[in-house]
Amino acid sequence: MAKRSARYVCQSCGAVSTKWGGKCDACGEWNSIVEEVDGGGIGGGPGRKPRKGRVVPLVPLAGATESAPRIRCGIPELDRVTGGGFVRGSALLVGGDPGIGKSTLLIQAAAALARAGEQVVYISGEEAIAQVRLRAERLGLLDAPVRLAAETSVEDILTTLDTGDRPALVIIDSIQTLWTELVESAPGTVTQVRTSAQSMIRFAKESGCTVVLVGHVTKDGTIAGPRVVEHMVDAVLYFEGDAAGHFRILRSVKNRFGPTDEIGVFEMTGKGLREVPNPSELFLGERSRASPGAAVFAGLEGSRPVLVEIQALVAPTALGTPRRAVVGWDSSRLSMILAVLEAHCGVRFGQHDVYLNIAGGLRIQEPAADIAVAAALVSSLAGVALDPDCVWFGEVSLSGTVRPVAQAQLRLKEAEKLGFASAVCPAAQGSEERGSDMRLTTIGQLAELVAKIAAAAGSDGRDMGRDGGRDGGRDGGRDHGRDDGRGGSSDAGPRGRPAGGDERRMARGSR
Repeated sequence: MAKRSARYVCQSCGAVSTKWGGKCDACGEWNSIVEEVDGGGIGGGPGRKPRKGRVVPLVPLAGATESAPRIRCGIPELDRVTGGGFVRGSALLVGGDPGIGKSTLLIQAAAALARAGEQVVYISGEEAIAQVRLRAERLGLLDAPVRLAAETSVEDILTTLDTGDRPALVIIDSIQTLWTELVESAPGTVTQVRTSAQSMIRFAKESGCTVVLVGHVTKDGTIAGPRVVEHMVDAVLYFEGDAAGHFRILRSVKNRFGPTDEIGVFEMTGKGLREVPNPSELFLGERSRASPGAAVFAGLEGSRPVLVEIQALVAPTALGTPRRAVVGWDSSRLSMILAVLEAHCGVRFGQHDVYLNIAGGLRIQEPAADIAVAAALVSSLAGVALDPDCVWFGEVSLSGTVRPVAQAQLRLKEAEKLGFASAVCPAAQGSEERGSDMRLTTIGQLAELVAKIAAAAGSDGRDMGRDGGRDGGRDGGRDHGRDDGRGGSSDAGPRGRPAGGDERRMARGSR
């Protein structure tokens, strides 16, 4: 009997090597390389020649097109994120932190589809059937005709699904618990996750049912297992939010049948997840209208306009290096805004700690929030509250120019619907958006924004604006000049004599 070859696979990135090593050369992780026996799959025995392939028919690009058939689950926020419902024959990957509500949302979607007359199968690899029933009882879903199973073998699952009526939706919770006989490794390894996911995706394409795979999340916030699984599926959904909070955000980061970066907002209650149809009212529900450092940003998440409050706190520091803490925004983007304010507007943050927070637990990724962040920072530093009935949007470049953003009319329409009366937008879009009834204030340079807030601050504005920076530089120059004239440079000798005299005396002594 021929000896089966062994290979060494990194459990972090999936890189394959011929020998074991303590550190993976591909990703740099330590102690992540595990020995796995190379089974070769079906027909992969030693000395076996590859079979001759069949001729695949080639068709022209031009031809009749059909829209993908969808199944609406009855939860509008979930249907929005998936692009209008689950596509038949597609595979979805849902990831999120432990306890965030992935299983709760999926059991609610399964119950809604089953009540609508669709065949739904829920397979749990982490919980027993009794535990799933306890969750369904707490959510009031025991009357839904959902078929349950607790199994981790891929071969047993596929054999069960092939018997009887084909289901419309299959939920696998989770993909890291599955194992297949084709691979001789432990469940949860890179090879097992990749092979098991490939088998379930192949079943979805051949049978026409929708397969939803639940994935664990690593400490870095990415779905555990090889990244190739995210490329194999048709859609990747992430559940965001604080497990201790009430609100959850379902975000689509990949969707072959719909828009990406679409979000759905849910609220965790005692009866499960409740959808929030108007997230702008949620994010602005408890804001303080008269506190400095708060600016309302008119953002865009996918095709949905969202208004969210940006909170900033600028406080004097007692440390040698000021702190920069960010929640819900890019920390490198904050460093860039601080540098632009200091270089082009004369606003000094070197002796202050800066804290930035996006209210409501939402994470903002688009650069249109630059102008709102800058306004909140300057407002907190000056101690002046911004107009509570004003929204802000615009991108800031390294030269201090405020650049236009996409879908400005949609942002203004959402702000006007919620009762806002004015908006601060880039100068390049002020003439294009005159159709709105809102009062528009256009800004071409970030220095104009600082000047407006400094004028509202009165005498305090001189301490943080361009004038303060000029006065500081002028005073420093006078002090430096006085010190040079009185005591000479830092290298001067006693009584102000230059150090060069000592060198001349040393030169004469040597002669």
